Amino acid sequence: MFITVLCPVCNEETEHEVLSESRDLLVRCTACGHHHHIPKEKEQKPLVIKTIISREGASITGSIEFDPDDECSVDDHLVAESGDDAYGVEVTSIECGEKRPQRAKVKDITTLWTRTIDRVVVKISIHDGRKTIPLYKECDGEEEFAVGEKYIVDGKRFVISHIKLRDGPLMRKDTWKTVAHRIKRVYGVKG
Repeated sequence: MFITVLCPVCNEETEHEVLSESRDLLVRCTACGHHHHIPKEKEQKPLVIKTIISREGASITGSIEFDPDDECSVDDHLVAESGDDAYGVEVTSIECGEKRPQRAKVKDITTLWTRTIDRVVVKISIHDGRKTIPLYKECDGEEEFAVGEKYIVDGKRFVISHIKLRDGPLMRKDTWKTVAHRIKRVYGVKG
């Protein structure tokens, strides 16, 4: 193994070969051949942050591990654990004591609020001219939905007329598509 450290003979940072590891490292400079000891870098223990994992109306408590120097932002995609289960999640809110910043250093975070994005339920409203039929489709968070495409859910055929996204915009143009975890509601017409 090779590392770059300051050589006391060359008086500059050079590549060194690691000869042995114990409480410290015995290294040899590849430029001048000088042997010397350097202290081992201490591994930082990961910080475990309390995480609320929301999945279609129900919430569980879990955790996410971070390096102590990391930062976290709203909309980050991470993996949260609860017991033996792991979930793909999106950060929806960061709690730092009384504050709710959009971005924070991990060491300042008290709780992360998240929602699952690996498996989601897409809410669908189909209008048949007289009434609106509500449907729910559980699917992979990365499954794509496109405006103008035909779908069948629970035996009901429909064409997507527009898609309302979680972050506000409405998609109306044919062939525009998005993934399920970004969708707030799909609107369709019987077809």
